[in-house]
Amino acid sequence: MSSQDFSPAPYPLYAENGAGDSYVPLLHRTRERYWLYSLLFAITLVTTCAVGASMQLDFERNLPFDIGRSLGLWSVIWAHPVLLLRGLPFSLTLLTILLSHEFGHYLAAEFHRVDASLPYFLPSPFLGTFGAFIRVRSPIYTRRALFDIGIAGPLAGFVCLLPALAAGLAFSKMVPGVAHQSDIHFGVPGLEWLLVRVLFPGSPVADLCLHPVARAAWIGMFATAMNLLPVGQLDGGHIVYSFFPRGHKWIGRIVCLMMIPAGYFWKGWAFWGLILLWLGRRHPAIEDPRPLDGGRRTLGWIALLVFALCLTLVPFTDGGF
Repeated sequence: MSSQDFSPAPYPLYAENGAGDSYVPLLHRTRERYWLYSLLFAITLVTTCAVGASMQLDFERNLPFDIGRSLGLWSVIWAHPVLLLRGLPFSLTLLTILLSHEFGHYLAAEFHRVDASLPYFLPSPFLGTFGAFIRVRSPIYTRRALFDIGIAGPLAGFVCLLPALAAGLAFSKMVPGVAHQSDIHFGVPGLEWLLVRVLFPGSPVADLCLHPVARAAWIGMFATAMNLLPVGQLDGGHIVYSFFPRGHKWIGRIVCLMMIPAGYFWKGWAFWGLILLWLGRRHPAIEDPRPLDGGRRTLGWIALLVFALCLTLVPFTDGGF
């Protein structure tokens, strides 16, 4: 996910960028705080390893992942930090997916000569991380640049999570009744459902005990679907604005209003629908009359397919956000 700051910048020099955009701004780069990027990444590596270690222990005991048990393991890890090594499969898989997503944005911004930060990671004791984001620090002047920056992240992340999910499911196992042994149940996105049908034909999805690598891919799918919501300055909002600058506000408003009754299935939809309706519907204006070319329109349909494959109506039960 990326955040954008369209504060006024000094009038820039101009140059060609090779993408058909004439006179693309060349902005002065902001001085990077590498120490902060590194610190946040290191902390997130520790938190994802801790959560991954708990997942691995649960998996070996044929138990579903339980966030409560995971939090209780922190004191054990503090006394025996070597346990963090058991969480590396989950941690490295998840961080690779998130890095791919954010560097997709970053490299697209570099290509279009837009000043963007490196990824900021957000650690969390629950699932290991709240995700990552880059900050776009200069204006985006063309719809093509906006589209490329918006779509590059989800597509790059999806390319990484797809083989991770397949490999993780191959290591997963069927445990009858495992879905009823946890207070919080994770939903099944369409992509996971399809792969389970291929790898475990005839077996109920509810009996699948996910390997930590597959769980990392699940988190990647959840993050991808949320980022592709066609609202405000989310990745999906950037894509929609690049197609429909005038209709972006109304599309976002309709989606937010639809999310509120969807809270019947998962309270998080209503929560985020209200937050986005209040704060996130607007998008900075881009005065560029040129429509997107055919290749980008095709990529837009691909992004819609990725969104559908990663989406689940009930990501969590028991009201987990």
